Amino acid sequence: MNFKKIKIDKTLLVLILILSIISLLSIHSASTYLSKTLGNLALKQFFWYLVGIVIIFFIFKFKLNFIMKISPYLYLLNVLLLLGLLFIAPEINGSKCWYVLDGVGSFQPSEFMKITLLLFEVYIVNKFNKKYSSPTLFQEFRLLLLIGIIFLIPTILTFLEPDTGAIIVYFITTISILFISNIRARWFIIAGITGCILITMFFYLYFYKQDTFIKVLGSDFFYRIDRVINWKSGSGMQLENSLAAIGSSGIIGHGFNKTPLYFPESGTDFIFTVFASNFGLLGSIILIFIIVLLDLHIINIGKDSKSTINRLIISGIIGILLYQQIQNISMTIGLMPITGITLPFISYGGSSLIAYMTLIGFAFYIYSDERYKT
Repeated sequence: MNFKKIKIDKTLLVLILILSIISLLSIHSASTYLSKTLGNLALKQFFWYLVGIVIIFFIFKFKLNFIMKISPYLYLLNVLLLLGLLFIAPEINGSKCWYVLDGVGSFQPSEFMKITLLLFEVYIVNKFNKKYSSPTLFQEFRLLLLIGIIFLIPTILTFLEPDTGAIIVYFITTISILFISNIRARWFIIAGITGCILITMFFYLYFYKQDTFIKVLGSDFFYRIDRVINWKSGSGMQLENSLAAIGSSGIIGHGFNKTPLYFPESGTDFIFTVFASNFGLLGSIILIFIIVLLDLHIINIGKDSKSTINRLIISGIIGILLYQQIQNISMTIGLMPITGITLPFISYGGSSLIAYMTLIGFAFYIYSDERYKT
């Protein structure tokens, strides 16, 4: 690897450094109410950041072209890992989403499926664009059918865990890639109409034919949907304490390491609540501003790119980040249902942080690659 050819995106680097500091401070504050058996989570998060840096190094070493070539094998490996969860993973909080490795911790394949699904779909779409400069409707239909199969396989396996949040991320990733894939706009219109019909039928069965709904899809799925649809009428302790902690923080917050109330998953799903309660409205605005700057900068990397494959990858990255940022912050303030989605680069978690750092590694590489070409 020739380091002289590497152009570091200093803006992206600074933004990630700021988010990493916010993450470590927030996780340390969240540890007040977490079990001491979990150890020093802030220190562990720092370690996962270091692992992420190593992964970025390897992305530059092996180069994106090579990673794209092996993306079908990475996807297949990840599918096998998702399948294995159903048979050998322990049940944690009613879900079988993690492999537990003694002495290391837990490992969540769905976090890495976000990456391998993104890469494999971009690989397929890019091959299609190279092969057909002016594709027919039938050729586009075959592409969409193939992408649909690639999307459905991990979706079904993840649904069985269950992990609804990850499924939504798969969907957002797929739509983001297809949106700039140069296929005809009519396919999106057809998909929209078909989706509206299916959703109407789904909710008709849910509200008016519940016995049929349960017979077809099962009682477990019915109660999962019921929990999401009726989330506003619920009185969950997590949301109530989250709203109280944020609402009482005022302009400048209660102060660092002074989270006033306990709520489960304070280091992961509700990390924004911890930060907002510590640093108040002003701190929350600054954090959201930094997140927006990060997203806009990544979008600009894609806009500046002359490579179709680079733009496809960036579109998938921004789709993943935007959805998770909006979903996580919204669910902590009661605007969206709680789905177990983490806040990128802030929430604690080895699997999720390594996945985010890998995505950022692609952005670093694309920026460097484009600048070196010019």
